[in-house]
Amino acid sequence: MTARVFGAIDIGASGGRVIGGVIHADGATTLNILHRFPNSALPSAGHLRWNLTALYGEVLTGLGLLAQRYPQVESIGIDTWAVDYGLLDTAGELLAEPISYRDQRTAQAVARVHERVSRDALYAVNGLQYLPFNTLYQLEAERASAIWEKAAHVVLLPDLLAYWLTGALATEATNASTTGLLDVHTGAWSPYLLRELGIDPARLPTLEAPGTVRGQLTPKVARQTGLGRDTVVTTVGSHDTASAVVAVPATGRNFAYVSSGTWSLAGLEVDTPITTAESQQLNFTNEGGVDGRIRFLRNVGGLWLLQECLREWDAQGLGLDLAPLLAEAETLPTDGPTVDVDEDRFIPAGPMTLRIAQAVSERGQRVPAGPAETVRCILDSLASAYARTMAQAATLAHGRVDTVHIVGGGSQNRLLCQLTADLSGLPVVAGPVEATALGNVLVQARAHGAAPATLEEMRLTVAASQPLRRYEPL
Repeated sequence: MTARVFGAIDIGASGGRVIGGVIHADGATTLNILHRFPNSALPSAGHLRWNLTALYGEVLTGLGLLAQRYPQVESIGIDTWAVDYGLLDTAGELLAEPISYRDQRTAQAVARVHERVSRDALYAVNGLQYLPFNTLYQLEAERASAIWEKAAHVVLLPDLLAYWLTGALATEATNASTTGLLDVHTGAWSPYLLRELGIDPARLPTLEAPGTVRGQLTPKVARQTGLGRDTVVTTVGSHDTASAVVAVPATGRNFAYVSSGTWSLAGLEVDTPITTAESQQLNFTNEGGVDGRIRFLRNVGGLWLLQECLREWDAQGLGLDLAPLLAEAETLPTDGPTVDVDEDRFIPAGPMTLRIAQAVSERGQRVPAGPAETVRCILDSLASAYARTMAQAATLAHGRVDTVHIVGGGSQNRLLCQLTADLSGLPVVAGPVEATALGNVLVQARAHGAAPATLEEMRLTVAASQPLRRYEPL
């Protein structure tokens, strides 16, 4: 078998990439990043917004480079972060640049939603962790906007990019599961929630499973990029964590995972949703995974805290590089201050070092003295949250965890991985860094007959072909 090529568009809250994924004759997958571009939400028209139009321009640039490098590319898959959306009018035009989940517009909307649907009733249907930026709260806030009445379609961001590439409109199922409007037991939009929240079902495009061909590129896109007119967009786990979990290099079923990046998502893969009172009390979520699996997890504060501190120190002209900070942090004692990384105060952009200092002080602990101590505080706090969350998940699922897999950018952080092993008492396997793009490519490849049939088989190919590092608890 000759090598086959699939393109991955992988966009996160701080940047995006267009990647060429090559499936080799021996089943191994290699990734070649062809185009990187920054991303951030910026104030515009009264809200914190994503410039999705500019991101789409970067996608087209990346696809042009993909066509030059790999003219034989067969398919393209798209993943982004969850919950955010764009509104299209009846002509299919974007009414405004999408508002970011870090915008504070849902502060009053949460209470209005729960006046109509209690938290208990909501969890019983959607099985989702309460987060103030879940899509259903954003849509409640949106109802007061000037453009709501003009909106014919509510389109999640990866599906919006796919619409611009193909002209075909649908909603990929794993990302739909993060909106709070899906019935976790049926996998369909919930008629009850849509009715109670006043959302017209016609505004929500049809659901589509990962591995479905969404459509061929439009003639205009084919001309702009140089890709073949028969190149298709294939749906993948378009919530980036859904794709990342596909590429967890597990060799058995008794594993926990942490997709560690701007956010951390820590939990287990289970076959059926867990919506018990205990699960709700501990704020666990049941999100859709590829092949109908359930990603039973919690959103845990992530490397966002570290990223914001680094931005702050850079703005102060301190000129601090992360590697020396991590090396210094590693020499500090293990009994330093910690914070609850899940607190809402850490969600918005802003003075993160001050917020951390305030949170530490409120706990009666010594405030970090300088950047290295702040970095150690963040990493100790994240590792503690990872260990606690995975232990809770295993108890709730009545399961056993033998190994913790940390994938994504956080897998490169040696101190974070070792601390997680130490606090969980379990071995940690770190990598692959590019788990999201790998999962994206593998789901496409399987849909086109170029990858193994089951998740377990795909994961074995990842374990055999990707660089991994193992950390034993000390």
